Amino acid sequence: MGGIHASGRPGEVIVVDNASTDGSAEVAAEHGAIVVREERPGYGSAYLAGLAVARGEYIVMGDADETYPMADLAPFVERLAAGDDLVMGSRFEGTIHGEAMPWLNRHVGNPILTGMLNLLFGVKISDAHCGMRAVRRDALATLDLHSTGMEFASEMVFKAFRRKLRVSEIPIDYYPRVGESKLNRFGDAWRHVKFMLLYSPSWLYFVPGAVMLLLGLVGAIALAAGPVTVLGRTWQIHTLFLFMFAILLGIQILQLGLFARAFAAAHLGEADGLIERAKGRFSLEHGLALGGLVLTAGLVTLVVIFVGWALDGFGALSHEYATAFGFTLVAVGLQVILGSFFLSLLTMRTTEPSRSRLVEPGRDVSGGTRSRVSA
Repeated sequence: MGGIHASGRPGEVIVVDNASTDGSAEVAAEHGAIVVREERPGYGSAYLAGLAVARGEYIVMGDADETYPMADLAPFVERLAAGDDLVMGSRFEGTIHGEAMPWLNRHVGNPILTGMLNLLFGVKISDAHCGMRAVRRDALATLDLHSTGMEFASEMVFKAFRRKLRVSEIPIDYYPRVGESKLNRFGDAWRHVKFMLLYSPSWLYFVPGAVMLLLGLVGAIALAAGPVTVLGRTWQIHTLFLFMFAILLGIQILQLGLFARAFAAAHLGEADGLIERAKGRFSLEHGLALGGLVLTAGLVTLVVIFVGWALDGFGALSHEYATAFGFTLVAVGLQVILGSFFLSLLTMRTTEPSRSRLVEPGRDVSGGTRSRVSA
């Protein structure tokens, strides 16, 4: 309560009890805190339970293990009052006391995860996984948070940047933990990485898919007519097969990325400029026409080769390179046609997605003592 009093504003302290056994929930209740019980395990589950019952206009969050200076929450509240939507604490810009953060977490884990978040989502922040942060209550609907595990921390940050909310950082002190840690260093790190990749189709699909497709096309076109000598080395049909493989795999990866972005835009409420622009310019019929042209080019190539082969009495096939290229065009054309149908199915929507959540203040839901929400 000291931090709330220091801020000069009225507030409440909410402690989420996530099936703790140390009696901390009872102690919190004795000191006037609102205790919310959350039976579902997980860092994100605890925070979602606390956020659902918080009534304050400004919500300050922090782990209830004395690692964060909750008595110094006033600057966070002032930033929110000045117009910021999300205010992050930064342990790296502040002071990390003693052995509060293990060497591996401090110099490897957190920098890598924060760097990935900055790179994949265009975020500009120094400590993306700091547990002390503050958010405006009216920004929660825009954030639309769902993660139940440790990836909840990443979800809040990248959605805030992706949805054009105002985000800032405040240097804080970080102290050694009191009590037993529930963190799983490698398991939680993988959850963060997996979550970021799933929400970043451009890097997971489009970049590798485009590179493979481009390399495959350049190489296949160069070898379509026969062996090519480059830098004193002759590249033959086995190399052409490799380029054909790159084309097919690249097309598949690009399609998966397009499917992922279309599904997220149509059914998860994710804003996507590429999908929005494409919807006004391209349709199922455009995809069918493009696939049909590629398929026709491949079939024509194969028919011409087959007719010449038949006229020669079905002897030895002398157009191996062009034949391989023709079959690849047929496969790509069919992929584009079928993918266009699937994309059209993905973007079908019978109802508009809900962007709101019913909140019942004071209801006894489930939560965890490691999560504390103050306003």
